[in-house]
Amino acid sequence: MNKTRLFKRSLLAVTVTLATQQAMAAGFQLNAQSATGLGRAFAGDAVIADNASVMARNPAAMALFDKMELSLGFESITTMIEVKDATYAGGLVPVGDTDDVGGTSVAPNIHLVVPVNEKFAWGINAYTNFGTRTEFSSDYAASEYGGVTDVKSFNFGLSGSYRLNEQLSFGAGLDLIYGQGTLQRYASSTLSAGLAKQGLTVPKGTALANVDKADGWAVGFNLGTVYELDDNNRFGFGYHYSPEFKAEDDYGQEIVLPLPDIAEFSGFHKLEDTSFAVHYSVQWIGWSAFDQIEVNNLSASQSPIAYKLAAAKGSSTYTRNYQWQDGWHYSLGGTYYLNRDWTLRAGYMYDTSAQDSVTSISVPDSDRQWFSAGFTYAIDDASNVDFGFTYLLGKDVAVTENSAGTTLTATTHADAILMGLQYSRSF
Repeated sequence: MNKTRLFKRSLLAVTVTLATQQAMAAGFQLNAQSATGLGRAFAGDAVIADNASVMARNPAAMALFDKMELSLGFESITTMIEVKDATYAGGLVPVGDTDDVGGTSVAPNIHLVVPVNEKFAWGINAYTNFGTRTEFSSDYAASEYGGVTDVKSFNFGLSGSYRLNEQLSFGAGLDLIYGQGTLQRYASSTLSAGLAKQGLTVPKGTALANVDKADGWAVGFNLGTVYELDDNNRFGFGYHYSPEFKAEDDYGQEIVLPLPDIAEFSGFHKLEDTSFAVHYSVQWIGWSAFDQIEVNNLSASQSPIAYKLAAAKGSSTYTRNYQWQDGWHYSLGGTYYLNRDWTLRAGYMYDTSAQDSVTSISVPDSDRQWFSAGFTYAIDDASNVDFGFTYLLGKDVAVTENSAGTTLTATTHADAILMGLQYSRSF
């Protein structure tokens, strides 16, 4: 979802920036690195190191392995998005409630950690950090605000770790980020009439923005450290730097946007003489860096309204300012080592919205609560299967959007169901 927040590292710009006068702010970071983490609301995920997926949160945690480790799996994200109580064009045009604009997507992941000796380890991985999809019906009355918004990003990583001593380890890595996005927005009859009053001829159904699979690459990096008090108590810190991102479609439209950095602190404590452990995380996502989106080389055929507005200023560049705020995740979890074959886990996360005063119906966002549970089943001494489940509960959010003379107000609500399955093996 949008949780489904990700994409860090977010390609929101690819899908929303060309809709003229449409102000949006949303975070849709996806926590889709592992089914194991999903089952505990990712509490403690920068330090627990129960399989190779930990390298996605903290490269220093690779130092905790003494054997080669492989993890591969996938996560499904089903969003349930409702847009209700909408008023449009001063209430003159009726807009019905809709609850079918969400959908289901699948995010695969793979992680490999290879210890070289007692000091060094390296690893490679691939996973999804950000993504969202909403699709309104073709006859939605306020079509300049609905349409299709589809965003995907993929992270390919190479990392290394170094154990300084029995307590302290460090790690670093490079992230190669690929992103792809699609946006479709069309003029409604109301918008067409409003633009005519401004001297712009835009027939109903004209594509305000039609960006199909704009894509691009960027390079970031990550750093981390682990401090071990003893075998049962340790702390971890991970930091991901996300670069400025550029994406281009087949018509040469180039979108330039800053992506948010991420920092996370985690702790893990196995209670003495018990089969129970507690773990926790605090994560910061620097969404406030997402202050504006710049679109260069606008296409008159694909984005005619943005093109005309920019041309009126003697430019081929469109800039949209945003009002984002930094996001925070607070998570707490527990793990119960039932026996040799079964490990049970659960967790809770409170996830704050990236939206502040600027909101949107096409990328709904709000503060969210995560209710998570999962388990590990050991197939044998070297391999296991993980399952994780999360119900993500959002809040009602009042939305107001303006676009070239029209105004839409509504209430959005977005919930999600996430499920993950993963296989891990040591060699």
